[in-house]
Amino acid sequence: MNRNVLYALLAAALFGASTPFAKLLIGDLSPVLLGGLLYLGSGLGLGVARLVRDRGWTSSGLARGEWPWLLGAIFFGGVMGPVALLVGLAHTSGSTASLLLNLEAVLTALIAWLVFRENADRRIVLGMAAIVAGSVVLSWPQGPTGASDWAGPLAVAAACVCWAIDNNLTRKVSASDALFIASSKGLMAGAFNTVLALALGAALPGTSTVLTTMLVGLLGYGVSLVLFVLALRGLGTARTGAYFSTAPFLGAALALLLLGEHPTPAFGLAAALMGLGVYLHLTEQHTHVHTHEPMAHSHRHVHDAHHQHAHDFAWEAGRPHTHWHEHTAITHKHPHFPDIHHRHAHDAGMAREP
Repeated sequence: MNRNVLYALLAAALFGASTPFAKLLIGDLSPVLLGGLLYLGSGLGLGVARLVRDRGWTSSGLARGEWPWLLGAIFFGGVMGPVALLVGLAHTSGSTASLLLNLEAVLTALIAWLVFRENADRRIVLGMAAIVAGSVVLSWPQGPTGASDWAGPLAVAAACVCWAIDNNLTRKVSASDALFIASSKGLMAGAFNTVLALALGAALPGTSTVLTTMLVGLLGYGVSLVLFVLALRGLGTARTGAYFSTAPFLGAALALLLLGEHPTPAFGLAAALMGLGVYLHLTEQHTHVHTHEPMAHSHRHVHDAHHQHAHDFAWEAGRPHTHWHEHTAITHKHPHFPDIHHRHAHDAGMAREP
């Protein structure tokens, strides 16, 4: 399996697993405070991990032009998205909200394809449709859903729009340090939501509850986001979003194991649809002659067909290393994804070999 696909699926698994644990905590915390502590756990934990990794504070490595993308992602994904979701949950049933949250994957792909011109062939579109269909089946209401008005569904849909924008903006900085990106999003979003919750009258729970919540946030939001950024770097937004949308299934599977429940027919159908979608994506072969324009950036890499450059420092051949480097123009042909080195235009008649 491609390493970047594994990153995306592990990110989905960790995020999906955090849901049943968060549900166990919701009785002790207000939703806004719960979100804030989850994000804070993510930001603080990853910040410490970065300090340990780098043996002290180091520069973010972000270019000046990348900061607006990151700040935009934090604003939409960490601030506006959760607030819109909480407004929606106050005016609609949980089952309806769960169903509407499947819009995130669709909107993420649509923005990637229509706004950022990310390539997607028929196999990718069909795989995306199968995964989303499986998620819809999994979250479809099984009984009475209660009354709701238009304000709730519209707010939940607005949250999905915010997170779809977040995913696409994060793609623009995905070549940078994933630990810095994820810790920054966690710290800023967590601080905002926690302060908002306290301002609304929420009270902090006991130390054990706070630490447990922050640990769930570190794994389900922090480590998951790091893996998500790494997948964005290697797969592009639409494909990463498709793999990540398996999170509801993976979370439901874990809940079945933890609670000892029996899977329903809907669970089996969802598993089949998502399995088909993942298979279609895994078996994609996108090959054509393409040209790399000259560019310069910094990210972790080894020397391969796309990285042939000189160094002004000692380095060991074959080992990954990170530094600012330049790419010269090159034209060649090989299977590839819309990763950070393959964001080129496609002609309608461009060949795609099986």
